[in-house]
Amino acid sequence: MDWDKVSLIILASFGCLTLLLTQIGEVLSKLPPIIRAWRRVRSELDGDGDSATPGPDAD
Repeated sequence: MDWDKVSLIILASFGCLTLLLTQIGEVLSKLPPIIRAWRRVRSELDGDGDSATPGPDAD
């Protein structure tokens, strides 16, 4: 194994790791609005939609 292959493997590994971390960050950034929406759906299904606490994006 020569240094060209080693350097390409290292670069590809760091590229995949960067892509994975970026995707995890995107999913985690979208998780709080999804949880708030799910809580609103559950409160509407339970019948107490008027007593639900609105999220920060509610006007």
